[in-house]
Amino acid sequence: MFSDVLKNTVHRWKQGEGAKPYLTPSGYTSNVPRGGETGSNGLTLDHEGRLVLAQHGDRRVAVMDAPLTKPEPKFTTLADRFEGARFNSPNDLVFKSNGDLYFTDPAYGMEKQWEDPKREMNYAGVFRRSKDGKVTLLTKDMTRPNGLAFSPDEKLLYVAQSDPAAAIWRVFDVKPDGTIANSRILLDVTALGKTRTGLPDGLKIDTEGNLWATGPGGLLVISPQGKHLGTIQTGQATANCAWGDDGHSLYITADMYLMRVKVKAKGVGF
Repeated sequence: MFSDVLKNTVHRWKQGEGAKPYLTPSGYTSNVPRGGETGSNGLTLDHEGRLVLAQHGDRRVAVMDAPLTKPEPKFTTLADRFEGARFNSPNDLVFKSNGDLYFTDPAYGMEKQWEDPKREMNYAGVFRRSKDGKVTLLTKDMTRPNGLAFSPDEKLLYVAQSDPAAAIWRVFDVKPDGTIANSRILLDVTALGKTRTGLPDGLKIDTEGNLWATGPGGLLVISPQGKHLGTIQTGQATANCAWGDDGHSLYITADMYLMRVKVKAKGVGF
């Protein structure tokens, strides 16, 4: 499954069947017309196998109240505010093995984005929703936090920053209580972004701890030490990726394309 943010739709692709609309609306459920990127963005499954969505238009993280086999646009809000202020537009999300949900909240889904008068937060945060529903601000020091992923042992959290002035991936230590500390830059591709299309966006991790991260030129492979090992050049602005099949297939969303590439590496969880 993958999001078409502009069309407010999640699509489903299956071998031999191709892509078909799966869920509409996916990220904006109001009947009041509005512009901007309204649909869902990041998608994941919770520990019960339910679809969890970062909903741009509704400015929340929500879970679909229907089985995956019979999807309906009915949602329960998991998180839509912090300290009384509405989120900007939750963008991407990842579960920790203990059930805590980590997500980023830039303003890409708002009609006027960073200049939107409806913004209630003056920062773009990285947040955690614990199993008991409590929302915690982990950091507000990133300008455009986007994709995020844990290292295989969950001792590190990687967060992409899709800022053309500072196109970077940050890495944080994950403390025993689930908060993060010791922020540092893993890799800076600001210069590369001036000659290649795209910015740091979605990312996934392989079993060796390497990052498979969309960015300038396509999808970059980055070692845990921050070395740029190579790039899968898609020729398009590249948004996100996910492991599939036997764990050696990487699915990539790049502009209007859904792509798949077989690799020797293996995704975490397979």
